[in-house]
Amino acid sequence: MSIRFYKDREVRAVWDEQNDKWWFSAIDIIKAITGENDYIKAGNYWRWLKKKLIASNIQLVSVTHDFKFQAPDGKKRAADALDNNCVQLLTRNFPNNKAIEFLEWFNYSENSLDGQSKKKAYTFWQSNIVTLEDIRTTKALKQIHAYIFGGLYDFAGKIRTKTISKGGFTFCVAEYLDSALKSIEKMPENTFEEIIDKYVEMNVAHPFMEGNGRSTRIWLDLILKKRLGKCVDWSQIGKKEYLSAMVESHINFAQIKEILKRALTDKIDDRELFMKGIDYSYYYEED
Repeated sequence: MSIRFYKDREVRAVWDEQNDKWWFSAIDIIKAITGENDYIKAGNYWRWLKKKLIASNIQLVSVTHDFKFQAPDGKKRAADALDNNCVQLLTRNFPNNKAIEFLEWFNYSENSLDGQSKKKAYTFWQSNIVTLEDIRTTKALKQIHAYIFGGLYDFAGKIRTKTISKGGFTFCVAEYLDSALKSIEKMPENTFEEIIDKYVEMNVAHPFMEGNGRSTRIWLDLILKKRLGKCVDWSQIGKKEYLSAMVESHINFAQIKEILKRALTDKIDDRELFMKGIDYSYYYEED
């Protein structure tokens, strides 16, 4: 299962290997459009709307047997899911204009540069482009960046030559970046604390013009996998909590170590967990 975020609301999706497409939770779409928080009320509205559309000869092709979504009680149950075409049809025939903004977001999230790079990030799982033997190196991070952003940015996989800043914080000055990266490569990574120290230092270095966070989070997971047989379940870390900890990490590593340690899991070969991690990683970068 994968997750999209619309105004901080989850829209769950499941990948259909056989038909090579995504299916999106119908109830999640209703909750996102209407702003309804109650799962049961959203479900009732969806059933009413589906009947109304059928009465108007608008047929939404959905699946209810192949895919299951986790309900509020924690159990996975079969539920209506809509493919891309049906999402378009539903939102264009919604009873009011609340769906217009959702449709604009849905189309943008699929076709924007971020949307395209996210699709590439999903496939990184099976790429084997980075070997665990090389993961501690800047070369490995460059390979990750090039894979995710290749064909989208002309600087994909290339170390920046300009000094950049964000939120009033200036990252490693360009003229010192090469030596800083060499020093980071040499940092030990035998314990959790050492690995996070290395991760934070790489974030301070910020070696690329864009896409640093998304690349280094994958890099971090691969290092944790190699050294500790662990990875981070990013879905357990909220956006505000993570961003606050990363800002604080410029002067104090304690907060980021605490939230990452709390989210550690040994499910290093779980493809769904990896894909959900990509969803959250991109969500962290949204304004």
